[in-house]
Amino acid sequence: MKLGCFSVSLAVKDLAASMVFYRALGFEPVAGDPAQNFVIMQNGPTKVGLFQGMFEDNLMTFNPGWSESAEPLEEFTDVRELKAQLAKAGIEAESAPIETDKGPGHFVIKDPDGNHILFDQHV
Repeated sequence: MKLGCFSVSLAVKDLAASMVFYRALGFEPVAGDPAQNFVIMQNGPTKVGLFQGMFEDNLMTFNPGWSESAEPLEEFTDVRELKAQLAKAGIEAESAPIETDKGPGHFVIKDPDGNHILFDQHV
């Protein structure tokens, strides 16, 4: 099972202030759009997604189909297959079904402690 690129997705109150803070820690924007209330920032291999008004809580995020450099991968485990494999292991998704047979899709699960994990495929 290839989960894809990992990041922490933070629910922030003030995107601009959060960007200033994470820049001071050495992070640089690599994806997203402040006009759409989200930015992905990177420092070396570490990624932090800053999301204003999109999530209630912080999340762990996996992006199937993306490398650690946020480049599309030729081979990866599709988000629909990941969801099916997790269901076979007794881990059910909390979000609505993925409506398409290929391409972008997402779902959310919770770990035993209630932490949310987002699987968000962009390719």
